[in-house]
Amino acid sequence: MTCSSRLTRLALFLLVVAPSAPLRQTLGAQDTSAARVVVPFDTMHVHKTLFTWRDAALAGGFAGLTVAMFPVDQHIARQLQNPNTQANRFFDNSAKGFELISSPGAYIIGAGMYAVGRFVGYSTLEDICWHGTEAVLLSSVVTGILKGTMGRSRPYVSADTNAHDFKFGRGFSDSDRQSFPSGHSTTAFAAASAVTSEMRRLYPGSIWYVAPVMYGGATMVALSRMYHNKHWASDVVLGAAIGTFSGLKVVRYSHTHPDNKLDRWVLHAAVAPMPDGRLGLVLTTPVP
Repeated sequence: MTCSSRLTRLALFLLVVAPSAPLRQTLGAQDTSAARVVVPFDTMHVHKTLFTWRDAALAGGFAGLTVAMFPVDQHIARQLQNPNTQANRFFDNSAKGFELISSPGAYIIGAGMYAVGRFVGYSTLEDICWHGTEAVLLSSVVTGILKGTMGRSRPYVSADTNAHDFKFGRGFSDSDRQSFPSGHSTTAFAAASAVTSEMRRLYPGSIWYVAPVMYGGATMVALSRMYHNKHWASDVVLGAAIGTFSGLKVVRYSHTHPDNKLDRWVLHAAVAPMPDGRLGLVLTTPVP
């Protein structure tokens, strides 16, 4: 190994282990001088519990709606597969666009915007994008386990004639039996829930237009999956529930535990030159 290569690796090592500066306070900071006092990240939310009675009510509502959809799953699927509806190119193209925005779009947009926020030093953007991505990843794990375990066949398997075809464990080996719940719907609602929660915390007045846009877009993703005959109505309802709860819980936990190791690790990343001359994202290890 050449001397220059060793020096390069030593420099990168020092950059990785060096503790990052605390996140800049993004709201209410009037003094921009170097000697300013940094307020704890989210003092307003420190005493909130992770689960509340409202969560129980929301969960109950989603559970009831999922069960209510079972008897009408086939009817809804047949209506959406009407030849006249399927022949509409605008519906078809729009559905494809919304599906792409959800997956892989949610991962690309979240990671890309996080990197931009980190590069320009905009901590608010980093925070929103990371927690949105974290909610998507968490909800995807939950959904993946349920898909594999429940083994429900997709609507096209039976030409929309059997919405009650479940085979325990078959979803882990057969993609045609990964209908329940909808992964795209989960991803879309997880991102919508996390972003909306963050915006409510940071800019309360924005909630009146942020929430309709985010949740409206997520709903269109869910309808798109039904339009393309990949999911039953009950699939997307349960997916919406998992995604919504994932976003709410990730944001609440992160701001009631601002020093959790995962946030410290990710939100203290740095953009640094790589040995090949390109820029890369370096994740720092939390210092005890």
